[in-house]
Amino acid sequence: MLSFLKQPIVVTAEINLNLVALTLLALLSRLWGLSYPRAVVFDEVYYGQFVSLYMKRIFFVDDSGPPLGHMLLALGGYLGGFDGNFLWNRIGAEYTMNVPVWSLRLLPALAGALCVPLAYQILVEMHFSHCAALGAALLILLENSLITQSRFMLLESILIFFILLAVLSYLKFYNLPRNSFFSGSWWFWLLLTGAACSCAVGVKYMGLFTYLLLLALSGLHFWHLIGDQSLSNVSLIYHFLARGLALLIIPLALYLSFFYLHLALLYRSGPHDQIMSSAFQASLEGGLARITQGQPLEVAYGSQITLRNVLGKPMQCWLHSHTSTYPIRYENGRGSSHQQQVTCYPFKDVNNWWIVKDPGMQQLVVSNPPRPVRHGHIVQLVHGITTRYLNTHDVAAPLSPHSQEVSCYIDYNISMPAQNLWRVEIVNRESDSEVWKTILSEVRFVHLNTSALSGASLPEWGYRQLEVVGEKLSKGYHQSMLWNVEEHRYGKSQEQKEREVELHSPTQMDISKNLSFMAKFTELQWKILTLKNEDTEHKYSSSALDWITMDTNIAYWLHPTSAAQIHLLGNVVTWTSANLAALLYTCLSLWYLVRRRRQIYDIPEDAWQLWLSAGSISLGGWAVNYLPFFLMEKTLFLYHYLPALTFQILLIPMVLQHLSDHLCSSLLLKSMFSGLTIAWFSSVYFAYCTFSPVSYGWPSLSAGELKGLRWRDSWNILLRRQ
Repeated sequence: MLSFLKQPIVVTAEINLNLVALTLLALLSRLWGLSYPRAVVFDEVYYGQFVSLYMKRIFFVDDSGPPLGHMLLALGGYLGGFDGNFLWNRIGAEYTMNVPVWSLRLLPALAGALCVPLAYQILVEMHFSHCAALGAALLILLENSLITQSRFMLLESILIFFILLAVLSYLKFYNLPRNSFFSGSWWFWLLLTGAACSCAVGVKYMGLFTYLLLLALSGLHFWHLIGDQSLSNVSLIYHFLARGLALLIIPLALYLSFFYLHLALLYRSGPHDQIMSSAFQASLEGGLARITQGQPLEVAYGSQITLRNVLGKPMQCWLHSHTSTYPIRYENGRGSSHQQQVTCYPFKDVNNWWIVKDPGMQQLVVSNPPRPVRHGHIVQLVHGITTRYLNTHDVAAPLSPHSQEVSCYIDYNISMPAQNLWRVEIVNRESDSEVWKTILSEVRFVHLNTSALSGASLPEWGYRQLEVVGEKLSKGYHQSMLWNVEEHRYGKSQEQKEREVELHSPTQMDISKNLSFMAKFTELQWKILTLKNEDTEHKYSSSALDWITMDTNIAYWLHPTSAAQIHLLGNVVTWTSANLAALLYTCLSLWYLVRRRRQIYDIPEDAWQLWLSAGSISLGGWAVNYLPFFLMEKTLFLYHYLPALTFQILLIPMVLQHLSDHLCSSLLLKSMFSGLTIAWFSSVYFAYCTFSPVSYGWPSLSAGELKGLRWRDSWNILLRRQ
């Protein structure tokens, strides 16, 4: 039984020393002196504030993209013991001792370092030589712009890591032999492809472009699989379902999980609450939740309520009235009703309170038991402080003459009777008998017209508050027509003075309202996609055309006393070579296509297929990550080009190997080409060394040396005045 012990147990392993050496060099280049400078560098001032909010569990909305990248940066802060206490108010501010700078920059640096071995492996999986793979990895290693971007608390290196991981995983999956279908390794690489794509999109929406490219390649490869007669129909269905599961369903589930974790971490009220709905705000600890927690859920006759406009643009505001009246005549000569003004007020105020009244009864208190208001019920809205009724007449609104004026009715004993009956329509109802609910129900009030927020500010006589008008009733509706009850109490006082005291006091009742995760996700996702900060011209903003030739740079940091500085600048030789490689690939491909059309085959079929795969991954990856920026209306920076540049760099050794293998026909030509390649690579290393002082911020250069780095007149190298 123990005979197996007579022989030693031997474990053998193949170690690619090229890969090990490249990984160590990459880690050294990205992690060396990572805490330097101990000051806020460029967009660290932007992402750092979100890290602090994560540390304090305070909710925020960032319109730049999904939360995964922010959470990874926050993970670095958590691992370093960061408490979130730092004022991220300016670039160049010195970090205090409680800020773990090395830890905060660690994950982007690791991601940037791992891009080097990933580039090597991608070329190997595409069946290029190890020499070409080594060249691709070294080009990524010596690319100054990628080094700079990965050494700080920024997201591009993490995005590029997940993009390259997705490409490598798919190539690993595609290259598996037929006898590996549905094996463990087959599922592993397929699932990792979907997971990496989801993570790329979860870091920045730019990751979506590579995801779509891989989906297109997967679709094309599956189309070829359909033509394989050796596969049964059932097997093809299994292949289709497996790809759908791994490349669509699981990435979507992962994407949702990023938001689930994001919302679970950020459960406290914060500065961004106001752009969210009342229901969302009420789900957060503190803030509105402190006011609304325990409010009655069902609005009843006699309820005292505040009504918040659902649109929230140009700012959040509440239905409001005060004792002032509309002027008898406006500046343009038009007359008004001279009734009490009704506006939309962007601050919480006691004059925002209204009482829901039954038109058939005089009482302004909730009965016992309460009589809930349902969809379709007719109500009157009584202003809590002035006790005047919400009203509209056939009188033009002050700023929107095509719409009707909304007012609180004052009886001037003239031929203008009150018109103060409103039908409650719950737009997001599930049934026609649904009860009007606090926070959750979005309602519009139908008179002969529909109340709507115009968004224009009234003049001085209206205290610059927002205009409220009556619009003609239509089948459709706009969010400006919708209101939701935000604060709510059951009225108990029939006497006006007692009611005023009641309106000034907080409410406390025990009924909770929970918003589901999917409801919160849908609202937050919509805000991220539609909420756009005003794009302002930035000193270092650029156009997509500037990126190809690197006509622009970005000054990331300047030492407060010396000339040491950090710039986002690429390796000039690599950028130029990448453009030439893309141009040469395009020209050669067109030449081959025309020749093949004439039945002239210059290269073997396997070399042609390798050439096409090189273009589909490298040139395709460059195109999908670059061309969409021409359609974007946003402030653009040079770092937006880095994912596209990474794919273009991978094309350089592919083109070089193709030229060596198929266009250098003699041994002499091959030797000459090899010598030129070595000389070219030496120039890449020279450019890397030349610009490394402004990539790492060390050593400090003299004014003359800095002027020598201005290889282009458009570069903004900072020179201190003597």
